[in-house]
Amino acid sequence: MKVSDALISESELASSLRLSVTRLARRLRQQASAGAEVSPSQLATLSSVERLGPITLGDLAAVEQVQPPTMTRIVAGLEEAGLVSRHIDERDRRIARVQTTVAGRKFLERSRGRKDLYLSGRIRTLDANDRAVLARAATILEKLLEGESQ
Repeated sequence: MKVSDALISESELASSLRLSVTRLARRLRQQASAGAEVSPSQLATLSSVERLGPITLGDLAAVEQVQPPTMTRIVAGLEEAGLVSRHIDERDRRIARVQTTVAGRKFLERSRGRKDLYLSGRIRTLDANDRAVLARAATILEKLLEGESQ
């Protein structure tokens, strides 16, 4: 269904928006993983570590909404690739915290750059009015997400 200027129901808009956002996210994941040695789960985890780290594996599992054993495997792969490092908490040696390495931050920069480049190219094909509408839509999408926990 093509969304036009005509009024559509909230459920029709929700369905159309869900489909468009899902397809866009898939395309951006494809751009991010072009030539990448990490899985989408690892990329999401690496981004969370960069944003929230140093962070415990338990807290990271909660953020990514996976079971702790799954997070342990994901982080082990990132650690093996040199993208994150684990450090034992000095006050409680039972706790390990994960943080991005320099290589991990550079990897994220390249990944984000590929996605931005792809999206910029697509946006460039739009006329000025459509770009203005898209800019407004980005603001509205952020408003929809305000107050939600990650």
